[in-house]
Amino acid sequence: MSHRPLPGRRSVLRGSLAASAALTLPASLGAAPALALSGRPKAGWGVQSGDVTADSGLVWVRSDRPARMIVETSATESFRNPRRWQGPLLGADTDFTGTTRLRSLPSGEQIHYRVLLADPDDPRRTGEPVAGTFRTVSPRRSHGVRFLWSGDLAGQGWGINPEFGGYTIYHAMAELDPDFFLCSGDNIYADGPIAATQALPDGGTWRNITTEEKSKVAETLAEFRGNFRYNLLDENLKRFNAQVPSVIQWDDHEVRNNWYPGEVIAATDTRYTEKSVDVLAARARRAFSEYFPVSTLRPGARDGRVYRVLRQGPLLDVFVLDMRTYRNANSPDDQTVDPQGILGAGQLEWLKRELSRSRAVWKVIAADMPLGLVVPDTTEGRPNIEAVAQGDPGAPLGRELQIAELLRYIKHRRITGTVWLTADVHHTSAQHYQPSRAAFADFEPFWEFVSGPLNAGAFPASALDNTFGPERVFVKAPTASNVSPAGGYQFFGEVDIDGHSGELTVRLREQDGTVLFTQVLQPGRVGQ
Repeated sequence: MSHRPLPGRRSVLRGSLAASAALTLPASLGAAPALALSGRPKAGWGVQSGDVTADSGLVWVRSDRPARMIVETSATESFRNPRRWQGPLLGADTDFTGTTRLRSLPSGEQIHYRVLLADPDDPRRTGEPVAGTFRTVSPRRSHGVRFLWSGDLAGQGWGINPEFGGYTIYHAMAELDPDFFLCSGDNIYADGPIAATQALPDGGTWRNITTEEKSKVAETLAEFRGNFRYNLLDENLKRFNAQVPSVIQWDDHEVRNNWYPGEVIAATDTRYTEKSVDVLAARARRAFSEYFPVSTLRPGARDGRVYRVLRQGPLLDVFVLDMRTYRNANSPDDQTVDPQGILGAGQLEWLKRELSRSRAVWKVIAADMPLGLVVPDTTEGRPNIEAVAQGDPGAPLGRELQIAELLRYIKHRRITGTVWLTADVHHTSAQHYQPSRAAFADFEPFWEFVSGPLNAGAFPASALDNTFGPERVFVKAPTASNVSPAGGYQFFGEVDIDGHSGELTVRLREQDGTVLFTQVLQPGRVGQ
């Protein structure tokens, strides 16, 4: 690995973030911004950057009241001769959140930024600046690329526990100083209330920070917004957000478990008064666009899309999928014709086209659901299928037909360097897919790596479906269901691309950063 020097990357954050180390819920963060207190605007939820390219990046903030967002950037943390960016006016229409796109940045450089919130009526009245940093993508292959991925945050009622140290996994990830973090979905659990306490198997008690919006399943726009805001009460996550830019995708729990378009919630599920999942998804999507810096979404807008490709220099393109918005209904998934599948016809054609155009050494396909792991859906009391594989080891059926089409395309178009990354199943594993073991053989071998959860219940390893011939080369998972973060089994993955050899190394890591498994892949090959 040949990363360039990192001058002052962490020191810039210590001064801006260390002052608020307590994990208790400050009264000012629990209050509605509409009931604004006197004084200057405050950014108590920290800053985030995202979708960084060679010459641009997005910066996010939330105010506690109406304010004008201003961003200053500098080549040094002293902010001598800063460049100033006028951001949006933050108001109730976006829950006082805002994103500013920074353009014409120098490539391959450390960008120091700070966000100021100004009184709309008196621009001279600004709150305390909140600082962050990110590296723009380098055009030089020799610089290499390192990034992390995981998913599944605050699930199954396991929220921010001050006695546990909060979301400690973010501290371990920050120590690796990655170029970016790919969150593979389930950024919140909108369908998972967080109570003040949960019983642990050893007789102990897990104690959560709680908020009103996390006391029930999310239905209103305010409740979805409150779910995203909840995670930003954790200081580990806020420090990480200020240090590491994100690439965010979504999955089911941003809305509700195992959702699909057109779904109607059963009358027997009395937790929900709103039964239309399409209505819930629209509200969740709006809150998602407000709380994350995503280049293809405008905060508060109803248009745009989550799937996109992020060019990370000559070594890497990241293809971020949306396996939720365009899927067909969950079913036994055994149909012999399925043009819609899990991606939708339009997204599949986009992915094939962008893979063909890519000249990067490595093409990482960021999937929010695994391919060969069987993920059932019993939400409606029937044995439906939630992901791609349905447990039939024979020829492709259902959503597998779409994946077979994609794998065949990659083989026949001789697209090199594809690797699949995912989360969702709350354990970590590495699967190698081999046509000689498969019922469908018209593809080249490839790897799929699974990580997560970040802070949620851990679950036993999923069953494999042999349609694409997966072999589980490594797995770490509990034997019991819903093991708390205190019981371990919290995971993240690391991808490190060497700038000289072009080799891609995947490391599956535990909560404290311990390496569990390592796999080195060679560049320039269609199959691995």
